[in-house]
Parts: sequence; structure tokens; C-alpha cells
Amino acid sequence: MFRSGRRYDAHFLQLIAAPAARSPGRVGYVIGRKSIRNAVDRNRLRRRLRESVRAVRPAVEAFDVILRVRRPLARADIAAANAESRRLLVGLFEQR
Repeated sequence: MFRSGRRYDAHFLQLIAAPAARSPGRVGYVIGRKSIRNAVDRNRLRRRLRESVRAVRPAVEAFDVILRVRRPLARADIAAANAESRRLLVGLFEQR
């Protein structure tokens, strides 16, 4: 996925997408400890990202997707990163 997928960058997140190898497509989350130090905050972001993916569920099944945190996030930035994920996912389907 990291080599063959198309990349879409935003301020906090990067979305990597490729056509799904099998139906339904898979979604992965890369949230490193260097990006978000506190495990509670990493899990909070992961839960919010999952909700964003569920909101576009029928369309996302055609892709294998990775949502990756690009830069360190503070607790206050989690909501902004979640909004970015929604924009990236909707943008992916509009370009299709």
C-alpha cells in the first residue's frame, strides 16, 4: 500500500488509497507514539477516524485505505484532524 497507493496530504493527516484487492476494502490507521504521546489521545483519534470512515461506508469498500498522522498533534488538534479525515475521504470519492 505505501508503495502503490495514491497519496492525499493535508496538514495533520495523509490518506493513502488504492483499489481494493478484495471486496470489501480495508482501512488502516497509523498513529505513532511520536505523533501523539498519550495512549488515551491516540485511541481517541483512532475512534474518531473510524467514525469518519463509517460515515462514508458504502463508497470506502471499493478501496484499501490508510490514514496516517503526518506530524505531532496536541489534544486540542484531534477535532481538526478528524475534520481533515472527512475532507480527505470525501475528496477521494469525488476524484474517482
